[in-house]
Amino acid sequence: MTIQSQHPLDLGGSVATGQSPRVERDCLDEVWRAAAPFLRTRKNDTHTPLSFFFAELLLDEHPQADDLVVRLAILLHDSGWSAIDEDRIFSEGFVADWRTSDVRYLHEVEGCRIARDLLPPLGYPEGVVDAVTRIIDGHDTRPVAHCLEDELVRDADRLWRFTPAGIALASGWFDKTPAEYYEQLTERTYSELITDAARRMATAELARSRELLKLDIL
Repeated sequence: MTIQSQHPLDLGGSVATGQSPRVERDCLDEVWRAAAPFLRTRKNDTHTPLSFFFAELLLDEHPQADDLVVRLAILLHDSGWSAIDEDRIFSEGFVADWRTSDVRYLHEVEGCRIARDLLPPLGYPEGVVDAVTRIIDGHDTRPVAHCLEDELVRDADRLWRFTPAGIALASGWFDKTPAEYYEQLTERTYSELITDAARRMATAELARSRELLKLDIL
């Protein structure tokens, strides 16, 4: 897929253009602190905050979505990787058929378990926990999203990959150069984005990453 090259500033708000969420939302620092030990695997302490930021940008564009469910789900969606040996993560989770690998399903199951362990003691009701775990369960492996909140989490989970940090980390996971991973983003990942807002953000991020990482040369 060819994505038209434009300057990020011409593409609207995103991280690449210095955009911050417009809506002030409830602080989730208690959840971040509780989740921190589960985010030290596979660089999720970088991936998750960036994805969370994109989730809030997407929520600005979709005010009808349940922002609490989206924010909690993206915060905890990959916490389950902490229960899996990192050698298995990289040997099984990033191969050609990585979407159907056992570790992909396992990290979703473990993520649901962690969410059910962490959220009720912090005061979140059963209905919220159920909505969060329904998204976590299948966010990588289920073919389609089942609600708007699920769509936004899936898009936010992918959008971080288009940033320089995402390209730097994920290219290593897939044993590619940054330029090769850029091609993967344009040819495959971009087409997986669901919302128009996410596609605009991804285009802006790709333009900025191409400029900063000199992907047309390196």
